Amino acid sequence: MSEEHSEMGPVQMMVIGFHEGNFSGEIIEELRRLREHDIVRLVDLLFVTKTEDGDVAAVEHSDLTQEEAMAFGALTGALMGLGAGGEEGAEEGAIAGALAMEDGAAFDEADAWYLADAIPPGDSAAIALLEHRWAIPLRDAILRAGGLPLADEWIHPQDLIAAGALSAEG
Repeated sequence: MSEEHSEMGPVQMMVIGFHEGNFSGEIIEELRRLREHDIVRLVDLLFVTKTEDGDVAAVEHSDLTQEEAMAFGALTGALMGLGAGGEEGAEEGAIAGALAMEDGAAFDEADAWYLADAIPPGDSAAIALLEHRWAIPLRDAILRAGGLPLADEWIHPQDLIAAGALSAEG
């Protein structure tokens, strides 16, 4: 893993449904474009489709090399271990995290079945872990300035519509 990618940006988990399996390569192409510009990195993507008969097929994809996946797993595990058991927990977590990501996948077969149980026959769904690389320099600038992030949330256009509807009722 290169020095410039040794820090982890915030990771977003997205679950997206596709009615009647309408999934095109357009999404993957956009993810590739974002990766090329170091904006977003696809940590892992699990795509599951269920036929009308209930048969399940799953495909997994990641932008990470094995080395990057293990480094990502080690950092994630260390942070979780630090929270659970201090410095000793961080060391144990780093080792466990690296081993968990040794195959380059954050999701496993159980996740595929869990996702398949949630989608109706004939439909598809994807679960993705996206690392927001663009946020790393901003976070670092905030910390250098003595700032402390207190909260962050995603506000989607639908949230603003709902807020407007609530204020119109009140």
